[in-house]
Amino acid sequence: MPRALDLRLVPPAVLAWAAVGLALGQPASVVARAAAAAGALAVAPAVLLLVHRRARPRVARHRARAQAPPAAGVLLGLVVVAAVLAVTAARLDARERGLLPELVGRGASTTVTGRVAAEPQPVGSPREWHDGGRFRIRLDVIAVAGRGQHGAARAPVVVLGPSAWASVPLGAEVRVRGTPAATAPGDPVMALLSTDQPPEVRRPPGPLLRVVGGLRDALRAATADLAPQAQGLVPGIAVGDDRALPADLRDAMRATSLTHLTAVSGAHVAIVLGAVLGALSWLPRRWRAGAGCAALVAFVLLVRPEASVLRSATMGAVVLLALLVGRPSRALPALAAGVVALLLADPWLARSYGFALSVLATAGLVLLARPLAARLGQVLPRGLAYAVAVPTAAQLACGPVVVLLTPALATYAVPANVLAAPAVPPATVLGVAATVLAPVWPAAAHALVTAASWCTAWIATVATTFAALPAAQLPWPPGLAGLVLLAAGSLTALVVLGRLGPRVLRRARPVLLALAVLAALVLVPGPRAALLARLPDGWPPPGWRAIQCDVGQGAAFLLRSGPAAVVMVDVGPAGGGAAACLRAAGVRRVDLLVLTHAHADHVGALPEVLGAVGVAAALLGPGRDPPATVAAVQAQLDAAGVPVHRPVAADPGPAGAAAGLDAGSPDAADPAAAHAAATAGAAGRAGDVSWEVLWPTARATELFAGPDGVNDLSLVLRLDAGGLRALALGDVELAGQAGVVQRLRTEPTPGVDLAVMAHHGSARQDPALARLLAPRLTVVGVGTDNDYGHPAPAALALYARTGRVLPTSTCGPVALVDHGGRWATVARCPAPSSGRRRADRVAPLPRTAGGAVGTARACPRPVAG
Repeated sequence: MPRALDLRLVPPAVLAWAAVGLALGQPASVVARAAAAAGALAVAPAVLLLVHRRARPRVARHRARAQAPPAAGVLLGLVVVAAVLAVTAARLDARERGLLPELVGRGASTTVTGRVAAEPQPVGSPREWHDGGRFRIRLDVIAVAGRGQHGAARAPVVVLGPSAWASVPLGAEVRVRGTPAATAPGDPVMALLSTDQPPEVRRPPGPLLRVVGGLRDALRAATADLAPQAQGLVPGIAVGDDRALPADLRDAMRATSLTHLTAVSGAHVAIVLGAVLGALSWLPRRWRAGAGCAALVAFVLLVRPEASVLRSATMGAVVLLALLVGRPSRALPALAAGVVALLLADPWLARSYGFALSVLATAGLVLLARPLAARLGQVLPRGLAYAVAVPTAAQLACGPVVVLLTPALATYAVPANVLAAPAVPPATVLGVAATVLAPVWPAAAHALVTAASWCTAWIATVATTFAALPAAQLPWPPGLAGLVLLAAGSLTALVVLGRLGPRVLRRARPVLLALAVLAALVLVPGPRAALLARLPDGWPPPGWRAIQCDVGQGAAFLLRSGPAAVVMVDVGPAGGGAAACLRAAGVRRVDLLVLTHAHADHVGALPEVLGAVGVAAALLGPGRDPPATVAAVQAQLDAAGVPVHRPVAADPGPAGAAAGLDAGSPDAADPAAAHAAATAGAAGRAGDVSWEVLWPTARATELFAGPDGVNDLSLVLRLDAGGLRALALGDVELAGQAGVVQRLRTEPTPGVDLAVMAHHGSARQDPALARLLAPRLTVVGVGTDNDYGHPAPAALALYARTGRVLPTSTCGPVALVDHGGRWATVARCPAPSSGRRRADRVAPLPRTAGGAVGTARACPRPVAG
């Protein structure tokens, strides 16, 4: 007979959570008065409880019924609320005192001294091609100076600093000068301090944190020669260090609700403690409990005792306790007590989404996992039923809060978590063991991380495969309406499942079996491609010849060069989804990778692409700027063993030949020989595609040298694939476009079928080039709501005079399909009347003397990413 749930501590915990959440936006004096009022109100139930106890008749203990009067619950709730409010008031008072609040309020230049409280995190730079980037670092301030004054302080601030902050160690005491900006009331940090200065490290971290930092660095070093997914996932799953996680894999894990695997969660704590206790099962229970406590403390120190880690350790300990003693009825009071304890330790957790998700996930596992497993056990084998019930319970509990962060539903979250789950415990245990061994026995650590990488490869495959499936994320109403709607839907689903009889559930077995077979098929590349190509919303459309990927404010263009091969022009920004575009299109090999120039919105995703597919050869624009990015791109290609050529187009006259500059060999003794060597590689063939560099010339590399000429030194390529003529214009400005016009005027047939518009559809378009090319289709790689004004209406109108113009900002990915020798486009463009995107449709290209047009099958799903 199941034991009744003990809910006595739940109301006090919920009241305390709500009270602190409201109090954080108020002055300390107001919160102190509220705490005093709660304490005063507790007197009445305390008196009632005392009277009740004295008036209760004495009975034999074995006959007395354990039932507390209502006054006991009220008293407990008021005492808990008074305690958490008192602590909150004290913390707010400490923050409001001293010089720091005054300097923040005035926005005055301030020098702060504090300890690094969290690892530096990269943030987006103001412009996508900005070198270096900026980093976000949380400091616990201990001293402050400004306006000729100095004093002590106790408040956290966030520093936004240059790339020099990327390597500052956790726990180090640093000093920095910057301009503070106040945060919103109730924010966990008091101010944002913006600076362009490097950190001045006054004291290194303490001995313990230095040891931990050395262990984590040794783990990263042990994974340095593994695949990109392993470099990010092995340290991420083991110790929560996901800094090396490829951006496209990070996005795929977010789309499939697998991000909890690289955030130190309660599951990690349970896995580590379970492994320790399992290995020590031969010891008495008391000794095992002591060893478990020691392992818990050591693991928290290893992954660093930040607020999120302490929260996860508390929640993981609660779940593990329930599993060990087999009494989930006792887990709920422990969870409520953990919530109160964490709020006392850090009141700002009351407004943390991470805290809410941890608590809800734990509550879901405690309350829903076993009933769901029992219900599903009537249809599925017992082990599989529990495997499905655990992620389902977590999703049902956390879903309403997740939609507040991202108004979308992860359609395949449950199957993705079920399939990834078997690989998580071995990856975690092997990674933690490698972390401990790495400083003293590197060879053994490398063997362990190699084994762990086999597990993480499966996790990466699951994430990327499900993220690339149709409707991987379904739009959902944002805000409170979305939360209420999803909570109501989840509750309804639970009620319906609870009321279904065993006979109905048994009838569902064939359906569930079919779904399981489909889930297995989509993980195998061959069957997946065949299956998706036959779905009405599968991507890519059958017979596609070219695809303009949707990578946001960036560029990535594919032209098919073989059954599973392409010529790829640019790779878009980091995290834009270029690798997902390749995978969704079924590409396994890039015969030629063209990087038109070294701006981050064209080369940022290079590590992701190199990790996703094989690359046979690469072309890189001849410009030398920005130097750091050019060097990084060259190093990445060299490390992947990709041969790189940096061609220039032939100069029209002898002056250009005399100038003959190849960016790869600027100091050549014979300029004419250098020019000949460069232009010799300006044309070639990659699979079924013939290509030719039209721009820049050797002379142009001299004229446009320097940071201001990067765009005009973009490679401009003409591509010919089985009768389809395409031109990719990179980011050339008016000067570069004029050079292309000069070159094309020497040819009898300068026109093309497809053009990739220059510079994301900027207003700087040469009408003469548009007239010469007269493309039937012009695609524009451009991001929605960018702050550059791209695409310019005038640019769209210019190219619309000769054909169709499709920007990815409104149409998503664009495919050119070949259906029985007829060209047509497949894209999701807005309906003319509503302006809203509609299902992808096939539209024939305008007729020209060069060929006919027709129709092909529709494909309503955009490329993932």
